[in-house]
Amino acid sequence: MNDSCHVQPCHNTKKRRFDWLLWGSGGLVAAGYLLHVFAVSLPGPLTLYADSSYHLMNRMWWGLALGILFVGLLSHVPREFVLSLLGRGGTISGILRATLAGTLLDLCSHGILLVGMKLYERGASIGQVMAFLIASPWNSLSLTIILISLTGWQWTLLLIAISAGIAIISGLAFDMLAARGILPANPHRMEAGGDFSLRRELGHALRHFRISPSFLFSALCGGMKESRMILRWILLGVVLASLLRAFVSPEDFAAAFGPTLGGLGLTLLAATMMEICSEGSTPIAADILNRAHAPGNAFAFLMAGVSTDYTEIMALREGTRSWKIALFLPLITLPQIVFVAWLMNRLGG
Repeated sequence: MNDSCHVQPCHNTKKRRFDWLLWGSGGLVAAGYLLHVFAVSLPGPLTLYADSSYHLMNRMWWGLALGILFVGLLSHVPREFVLSLLGRGGTISGILRATLAGTLLDLCSHGILLVGMKLYERGASIGQVMAFLIASPWNSLSLTIILISLTGWQWTLLLIAISAGIAIISGLAFDMLAARGILPANPHRMEAGGDFSLRRELGHALRHFRISPSFLFSALCGGMKESRMILRWILLGVVLASLLRAFVSPEDFAAAFGPTLGGLGLTLLAATMMEICSEGSTPIAADILNRAHAPGNAFAFLMAGVSTDYTEIMALREGTRSWKIALFLPLITLPQIVFVAWLMNRLGG
């Protein structure tokens, strides 16, 4: 079997520096969570902080857990399998496949970051990774059902189609910039061999694959180890989001999100500042559409959180080792989002 299918040891003999950001943010989140669980009497803002930490983690844990598990499982999948499923980087078909995978994969925006960075490490082009990330955060099956119940299937299908279009355009733009040397290409990039047959190799792998406790433990352990760099920013995002919720209510935001340029500007500001998972952003976006009658602002709230989210930007920086790639995410996607949001407000507000 391929070496990547072998069980890897969980421990790492290389000495690691203490990660203050990871453990500091994790400690603050754990403190807020436990304060809520034990109903400790606190001043008003601290009570709101504890409640927010509790509810955010309860909404996010399954996405993070699945993301960590997928990362661990991907570590055991040969690169040729991943590349064959995603297609060739720098091509329209490759971008379309990555967009479809992002749309169908049922993970929240935080869990999807872990998988996206693993796809990059497995050789996907930067354009495919970006298309995957941009299409993913709220287009999962569970959130699609929630959004249909809140806004109706017509609006939901329209929002999904537009977000997929932005993901495709952005993915092609990133691959083009990488091809021209403006952005660094993926150093892990490789093409599946000419004699590689996905059907043949997949059948061979399934015949010899056996699930064992040691394999599951290795996958979970490897996923935890490789997800550390992303988890540190996610936990920091939970801390900041909880602080925002403690002092600024979502209702105050929603009341000001009318279908005007000022309302759109405030929406972009709120989406940037409110580091919340897709489960949290979907109800707020629905409220913006239904109460403020601003469909463009609702779309901007869902999408701009992906483009301007500091967790996403820092995770991209950590995963790709490139500030340029991370900063090009808002540079490429935000103008598209603003234009579409403005047009939707004009036509449907």
